[in-house]
Amino acid sequence: NRIIREVGRRLGIPVHVFGPETHMTAICAMALGTKPIPDPEAQEFSTANFLLPSGQDVGPPCTPSKNNVHSLSEQSNLKTTDAVDSSNDGRQLFSNKTRSIIWGMQTRAVQSMLDFDFVCRRSEPSVAAIVYPFTGDHKQKFYWGHKEVLIPVYKQMKDAMAKHKDADVMITFASLRSAYESTMETLQFPQIRTIAIIAEGIPENMTRKLILSAQLRNVTIIGPATVGGVKPGCFKIGNTGGMMDNILHSKLYRPGSVAYVSRSGGMSNELNNIISKASNGVLEGVAIGGDRYPGTTFMDHIMRYQKNPDAKLIVLLGEVGGVEEYEVCEALKTDRITKPLIAWCIGTCASMFNSEVQFGHAGSIANSNLETASAKNSALKAAGAYVPNSFDNLGDLIQNVYEQLVKDGTIVPEPEVPVPTVPMDYGWARELGLIRKPASFMTSICDERGQELLYAGMPVTEVLKQNVGIGGVVSLLWFQRCLPLTYCKFLEMSLMLTADHGPAVSGAHNTIVCARAGKDLVSSLVSGLLTIGDRFGGALDGAARMFSEAYDTGLHPQEFVNNTRKKGELIMGIGHRVKSINNPDMRVKLIKEFVLENFPAKPLVEYALEVEKITTSKKPNLILNVDGIIACSFVDMLRNSGSFTREEAQEYIEIGAINSLFVLGRSIGFIGHYMDQKRLKQGLYRHPWDDISYVLPEQYN
Repeated sequence: NRIIREVGRRLGIPVHVFGPETHMTAICAMALGTKPIPDPEAQEFSTANFLLPSGQDVGPPCTPSKNNVHSLSEQSNLKTTDAVDSSNDGRQLFSNKTRSIIWGMQTRAVQSMLDFDFVCRRSEPSVAAIVYPFTGDHKQKFYWGHKEVLIPVYKQMKDAMAKHKDADVMITFASLRSAYESTMETLQFPQIRTIAIIAEGIPENMTRKLILSAQLRNVTIIGPATVGGVKPGCFKIGNTGGMMDNILHSKLYRPGSVAYVSRSGGMSNELNNIISKASNGVLEGVAIGGDRYPGTTFMDHIMRYQKNPDAKLIVLLGEVGGVEEYEVCEALKTDRITKPLIAWCIGTCASMFNSEVQFGHAGSIANSNLETASAKNSALKAAGAYVPNSFDNLGDLIQNVYEQLVKDGTIVPEPEVPVPTVPMDYGWARELGLIRKPASFMTSICDERGQELLYAGMPVTEVLKQNVGIGGVVSLLWFQRCLPLTYCKFLEMSLMLTADHGPAVSGAHNTIVCARAGKDLVSSLVSGLLTIGDRFGGALDGAARMFSEAYDTGLHPQEFVNNTRKKGELIMGIGHRVKSINNPDMRVKLIKEFVLENFPAKPLVEYALEVEKITTSKKPNLILNVDGIIACSFVDMLRNSGSFTREEAQEYIEIGAINSLFVLGRSIGFIGHYMDQKRLKQGLYRHPWDDISYVLPEQYN
């Protein structure tokens, strides 16, 4: 369509060009003017362009970005050059009082805007509110200099508009899938005068509908596919200008005398830097975006700068593709632009390729010789613009023209204001190595920051490959090392044999009560674990300490028994209510046999077995119970496995680590009781008084 249109212009042939969204049966009637163009809000509307031999547009243009799109009824009362033009009316888009609404939860972009406001010494943030449909109404915390402020977040746009009447700019970070709908919704609120659309990839037919609707409402659209724009000392859109160090380096915290318009957002940041070094800085800069149909064109903003008395020098940075620069040439020739204009179109290297090259932007491809960067640069130079020999000389040319304007008195440089101090975010400062701060807490057992989870330095894939089992995982997370397989097997056996001891023990009973009362899994489990202590499960740590102290001090087993009896103390790990020497505990038997057969050294277990011979000679049920055998075996593992120093082994005994086996094992059983009760679905815990048998705690050992 564009190629045919250009051919018609050059050859002077009347050509009617319609876009693909116009149904083929409507083309003739619309071209003859007998069929009205549908309402621009409708889903389908024509983008026909009627061309006379003179090349003058007398109908709706093919590119709405020409800013002269109207319905047929409007065209009867308007000349083709009297279009609704929201950018050429001399209205300034931004000031130091501008307030905006952000669509999308872009916290980094919002913080960047607030930091810019702070260095520009604004009295209040430029962001009035955030609209984000995927969360409820709330407030989001941001920094305002050294202090913190709250920015309201609304789920619905109408609420944000109603509560922030002073906001006249909408910056939408919506994706290409929702940018059209969110922008059309924004256009329903007359308070919004400028909309910046950041998203790339919006379908062109939707973009043209947006542009037409915006023009009918006298709303300026910047974008799509743009980084935005900036007015130093006043306002910036989103992430325009880059990081704070670049903003300060480019002196964007105060206004200069040079106004620019660019297609590329990335190159606009480069222009900020170039202009700041070659002149007194930027007055205003806008990146119109790289799509074929930008919401506003070069001419829209150049004419605003032409009418702005503070803009003394205009810079245009175009690119290969499109013919908008020729409108600038025509304006220069007809003296619509009288201020010095420096122009350059990037992409001159395209002529070095044998075929047409699509550069990064959707519109950066030359479909004819007129659209090449070299042809446009030549035309701009012939029209009276300052055009450098290459982009490398752009800064020198800006400096030469600027110095001439200073010499002529057109520009009177003002004294440089002090560079404001900007607090640096902690995360950024730490990444740069400028500060250090102690962590709130440290961990040495795992790390999830890399490509895969590490257990004590071992990748989780290796944990599975080496088949260390549950015992190996326990050893890695508890002791930060993988113990030999014999000891990993011991840990697994201990967990299996302590998993449950029936529903009558206090921990299981509490878990059952909570489950029947309708409590959740965690609450039920915790209620059972809280009963663990000296009377239930806490004997492992006590037994480890008592037996290891007696053995280390060289007490004979008989002396150990006699001393504890004189002190009136019980020997932790000795005694059972049901089991006895004649009715042994199979759990004790299994662990004892495994330890005696597989542990290379087991002095504490052997010592405990000698103590058992003495205690059972007095009373048959004073056997070494499961707590005692696990505790003594655990100590032998710590001291004789070769994986720990003597000091490390003693530290684990003192911190109460041995009872961890009982806690972890019983957690498995408690969860089983919880699931059992939920499965049975017996409802709330109700009981008649005569169904409860009360047993005093003193009867338990």
